[in-house]
Amino acid sequence: MIKRNLLVMGLAVLLSACGFQLRGTGTTELAIKELDLSARNAYGETVVMMRQVLQSSGVNVVAGAPYKLVFTDEQTTQRSLSYSGAGRTAENELTTVLNYQIVGQNNLSLISDRLQVQKVVMHDGSNITGSVQEEDEARKEIRRDLVQRMMLRLQQLTPAQLDQLQQTADARAKAEADALEAAQKAEANTPRQSPLQVPAE
Repeated sequence: MIKRNLLVMGLAVLLSACGFQLRGTGTTELAIKELDLSARNAYGETVVMMRQVLQSSGVNVVAGAPYKLVFTDEQTTQRSLSYSGAGRTAENELTTVLNYQIVGQNNLSLISDRLQVQKVVMHDGSNITGSVQEEDEARKEIRRDLVQRMMLRLQQLTPAQLDQLQQTADARAKAEADALEAAQKAEANTPRQSPLQVPAE
């Protein structure tokens, strides 16, 4: 028994040393230590879960941070994959698409992308309550997967990369502003044609 416990402990230490973590345990280390977070539905379950995971990973989630993660849209759809003999749905595919942006200074978008998670659930026409509970649990798993994938994407970002993206966005915004100003000046300097005057008879 003691040898077995020592073996399990040894494997756990070895796996943790390799950076392995069981899903849903531990934290994900991020290079970004401060981040603002917002969503169209500020009290939605996905953004609430995201805030909790960020904070548990050592990220200071605070308004006014240099960079902001924005969940711009979250859409969940459902479609039938197969039917039972009685004509009732036997399998449903649940899909959630999460559109997001990382916004920097001057409210400029640095990154714009989307995440998508799908799950198939069984629907038992003779057990409606059980099927509804199974779908609810599947939606919770989808949200957990979305947050986990979002964390993996954030984990790949460094402050230096975000600074570079900010510089690129600033340069693009300045070029657009300069082009608009030049167009307005050109329009202002263009002589306006006087309306034709019809000679009086």
